Amino acid sequence: MLLYIILGLLIHLVFFASIFDIYFTSPLVHGMTPQFTPLPPPAKRLVLFVADGLRADKLYELDENGNPRAPFIRNIIMHEGSWGISHTRVPTESRPGHVALIAGFYEDVSAVAKGWKENPVEFDSLINETRHTWCWGSPDILAMFAKGASGNHVFAHNYDAYSEDFGAQDVTKLDTWVFDNVKEFFHAARNNQSLFSKLNEDKIVFFLHLLGIDTNGHAHRPSSREYLNNIKIVDEGLKEIVSTLKDFYGNDGKTAFIFTADHGMTDWGSHGAGHPLETCTPFVTWGAGIKYPQKVLAQKFDDTYLQEWKLENWKRQDVNQGTLPVDILNSTDLFKAESMFTNAVQILEQFKVKMAQKKEATLPFLFTPFNSLSDSKQINNLRKARSYIKQKKYDEAVSLCKELINLALKGLSYYHTYDRFFLAFNIVLGFVGWTSYASLLIIKSHCNLTRGVSKEVKKPSHLLSCSFIAVGVLLALFLLIQACPWTYYIYCLLPLPVWYAVLREFPVIQGLVTLLLTFPPSHFVGYLLLFILGVEVLVLSFFYRYMLTAGLIAFAGWPFITPLWTRAKSTSLSWIFFCLLLAVFPLMPVVGRKPNIFLVVGAGLLVLLLSLFVVTSVLKRKDSFVSEELVLHLLQMLSTVLSMCVVYGTHNSLLKKQGLPLINQVISWIILASSFIMPLLSPLILFDRLFSILVSSMSTYLLLSTGYEALFPLVLSCLMFVWIHMEQETLPQSVVFCKQKVSNIQFTYNTDITQFRDLCLDDIRRAFFLVFFLMTAFFGTGNIASINSFDLASVYCFLTVFSPYMMGALMMWKILIPFALVMCAFEAVQLTTQLSSKSLFLIVINISDIMALHFFFLIKDYGSWLDIGTSISHYVIVMSMTIFLVFLNGLAQMLTTKKLKLCGRPKSHLT
Repeated sequence: MLLYIILGLLIHLVFFASIFDIYFTSPLVHGMTPQFTPLPPPAKRLVLFVADGLRADKLYELDENGNPRAPFIRNIIMHEGSWGISHTRVPTESRPGHVALIAGFYEDVSAVAKGWKENPVEFDSLINETRHTWCWGSPDILAMFAKGASGNHVFAHNYDAYSEDFGAQDVTKLDTWVFDNVKEFFHAARNNQSLFSKLNEDKIVFFLHLLGIDTNGHAHRPSSREYLNNIKIVDEGLKEIVSTLKDFYGNDGKTAFIFTADHGMTDWGSHGAGHPLETCTPFVTWGAGIKYPQKVLAQKFDDTYLQEWKLENWKRQDVNQGTLPVDILNSTDLFKAESMFTNAVQILEQFKVKMAQKKEATLPFLFTPFNSLSDSKQINNLRKARSYIKQKKYDEAVSLCKELINLALKGLSYYHTYDRFFLAFNIVLGFVGWTSYASLLIIKSHCNLTRGVSKEVKKPSHLLSCSFIAVGVLLALFLLIQACPWTYYIYCLLPLPVWYAVLREFPVIQGLVTLLLTFPPSHFVGYLLLFILGVEVLVLSFFYRYMLTAGLIAFAGWPFITPLWTRAKSTSLSWIFFCLLLAVFPLMPVVGRKPNIFLVVGAGLLVLLLSLFVVTSVLKRKDSFVSEELVLHLLQMLSTVLSMCVVYGTHNSLLKKQGLPLINQVISWIILASSFIMPLLSPLILFDRLFSILVSSMSTYLLLSTGYEALFPLVLSCLMFVWIHMEQETLPQSVVFCKQKVSNIQFTYNTDITQFRDLCLDDIRRAFFLVFFLMTAFFGTGNIASINSFDLASVYCFLTVFSPYMMGALMMWKILIPFALVMCAFEAVQLTTQLSSKSLFLIVINISDIMALHFFFLIKDYGSWLDIGTSISHYVIVMSMTIFLVFLNGLAQMLTTKKLKLCGRPKSHLT
């Protein structure tokens, strides 16, 4: 069975990776001939200011005294340039935002697999096309453009990565460092002839990346005094830099300025998703080639920002991040028409290359061209546009070029998704095949359905194997002729062995059909509808957290429809109480929005109270190992007390801007490391081991908590303890094992296989309960399908210096702790109900796969970027959960069955 689980894991890894080939391959096209506008640009140089994490509303709004928060920018809006809101796309992160601003396209999703820091694919950018570029700012951002640029014309000046400290006393120094270095740079250039000559050439870009606002937003929230004061400092810095540049160039009128942001930020200090606070960023531009302010009487927008900002009489020009805003250019109609014509030719070149690539790799009789943009139509439209320009019909030329661009973009999308249906069909075939095979494997192991089947029928036919081999060879030849990527071979050939394995189990299928025919149709339909309803509730919980509340309330009624209410009333009452208590959490706000350290300390006190109760019960025992067990409990209680002190002390230290105390950081890492070891020292008695796992996990979870979520694992674990009792009560009296008290059962890894029993409907319910509890563990305290649900404040007890991988790992462990608690409880349920852990595990995998297939059909690569990002997140979470289940199952077995020896003596416990 273990071999089948490993095979299933490999298959799921293929399913997981498939969406990046089917839906999200790189859209970039290489091999085009460069096209340039024949007219000279209006500016010789560009100064690009990017204030990382700056929200549009916080920049444009008036302060509490009714004065502009950024007076210099307000003066630009009213007297010198154009302004508006720049609308970003999901994910609202620094790398994709800067790529859109500087390279002109939205981040290639293949970058997800290779991190945000460097270029995972080759693409051209504004910086690459300049004669010289000078950059100042964060090493994370500057490196990805400097490294990807050709030649040695990009000069990056950055501060040390350790300066990005969320707990630092004053992070505005990240911005003042940039401004000071830029001023020093221009001062030094006056005495350096070589540098002075370079600075006076054309095609020059100065890029200033300002990280202070983003860092203050994460550390103190966007409504904080620190965040708002940082905006004022940036405004003053902009004024100084603009003045420096004008003095250096003698106010020659050949400099264009742009001030914008890569993304915004939520009220709780995070970003990554599609909330308007994250996607609405400021856009202010002035200087050479930019229109002057335009006064208007009225403007129509879907929001009320203009009235709030007192800017209703100044024309607002909204733009999409990464798109050239032609309407704000102060240029001639000829220049606009020539620019649009060049843009149309550029995109048509991409279309031609993409079509040629697909035509070359497809058999002639299978190739279907994009008929809306034939060769003749391309030539005719280009000739017509050029004719309009010659006749000075510039508006008609621009309109025709836009139409041509839209057609070319549709054609690019058509060829980019040419193989999508073919690949998706094969993945769905593999999904259905694997789910069918896993189901047959479970039934074969626990239900003797082949008793009445003759031996001749049981033997697999040689014709079957030969047929599958022949189909595989033909399919491989088909892919080889078309020069398909190696991944296509995996997606297309994978369903063959899976379905061959399914058809080999034909006697089991025959026996299953015979068994199902004996069921009354009404019962069969009823169970099927109940199963579908359960799966749909799980799916809907990804969109609406309150579905988990509805499910838990339904679970609370379980004892009333079974004999449990009369057989174990006190246990049933406990089940109802903790189900309803846990049902409250999905109704609460997402974690991190309202930090409350006192709730974290309160959760720690409850853990101490429970520990005292357990210590009291240990002292009443009279076996020889009480002293060692008592020491372990006292150490775990000490760990909890230290966690509470560290959380409280770190919170106060950061409020005073004194940074993370070193002693707190050291204690936090020691507690995290010890949480893996402490449970392995506890007795193997079921509840003793589970309680030890809970207390050790809570010590770490408290360090990673900022509010009410600290109570969540405690309530969840209480429900898990009651669930174990409830499941034992459901066992029929004929089961000998149930005569043992739960308090006396021991975890053991080498379970006797003769104890395993046949499957029953209750086992499917147990598997469904597990999946539901795992979903509750995932979404109970926040919707992790949104990147902005993560709060960096969760890891401040461990580190405050920006480190995306370490911070990400710590936040992931915080998510996995409730997951691990549920899996450990499930190990106990499997032990008390005498069912093979691997078989029950396969049932859980099957339920997860049905959900994954559901989300596979819901994946989008069109519509709003919030919808696209959400659809990807849902599929990735379900597939990751399925893969993580294998890891967590192993972790749960290790935590519950392994025992460390102290003083060289093996431990043993009486049952």
